[in-house]
Amino acid sequence: MSVKYIVKEGFTGIKRAKLAATTSILSLFIAVLLLGVLTRIGFNIYNQAMSIKDMIEVEVFLFDVDERTTNQIRQELESEELIQEVTYISKDSASAIMRKEFGAGVEELAELNFLPASFRLGVNTDAGADRIETMVSRLRNLRGVDEIEYNAALLRVMESNLNTFTFIGGGIALLILLAALILVYNTIRLTIYAKRDLIRAMKLVGATNKFIRSPFIVEGILQGLIAGGLAVICVFFIFEFAIPFYLADLGTLSWPFGRWYFLVAAMMVLSLLMGWWGSRWAARRFIQETYISG
Repeated sequence: MSVKYIVKEGFTGIKRAKLAATTSILSLFIAVLLLGVLTRIGFNIYNQAMSIKDMIEVEVFLFDVDERTTNQIRQELESEELIQEVTYISKDSASAIMRKEFGAGVEELAELNFLPASFRLGVNTDAGADRIETMVSRLRNLRGVDEIEYNAALLRVMESNLNTFTFIGGGIALLILLAALILVYNTIRLTIYAKRDLIRAMKLVGATNKFIRSPFIVEGILQGLIAGGLAVICVFFIFEFAIPFYLADLGTLSWPFGRWYFLVAAMMVLSLLMGWWGSRWAARRFIQETYISG
């Protein structure tokens, strides 16, 4: 099998069916561009939501207990799987925090030293609201614990919104991918139909289906390569120039996982795979249906 012939025919296929190829490339370009934009925006929204979730703290208020009981409670808290950080706030520290947060006017109230000691807990919010609620219920039964406070409602709302966002975003991405894949499929199908006489002639001289469909697959890969490259350029332009210029208040959106090449590589690989799969799908089906007898 001549690699040179296959690659040459792949380029020739694009030249022969310029309108169909342009439509396919444009569709792939829009699909990959939209997915790239959605991925970067979605990543930043997710990070922001996780930052808000990480700010949710659990505070365990204590009765007026001795130091031994306080240390026992600390040990119990530190042994919990979901608790990442334990900070003890004494009664004096609680009064100092009150003065700092409320300023002048609370001095006399703070001097009463009526605020209870507490433990402020940093928890793993990735564990989910249900597991955290179960842990809190268990901690309420500890000897010396008066009350436990945390924003359960906010945690549940954030968790629900993140699940909804993930579900909707995934659905939109699948629809975009499917639409682009079908357009590549139709483009290759039209190209095969236009070359049906040549395909029959090649079959007459003994060419295998694999040999015949290889140029069409190369054509699909080339379409994916062109579309992916254009989409990457547009993503750079949108996020590095357009958004900072027109939406300066929005700031600079970070790249997924902190590096530009992760998203760029994903976009290029996705575009190539879509071009390859769409063309392979069409070529396998329609070349087999092209009979020698015509």
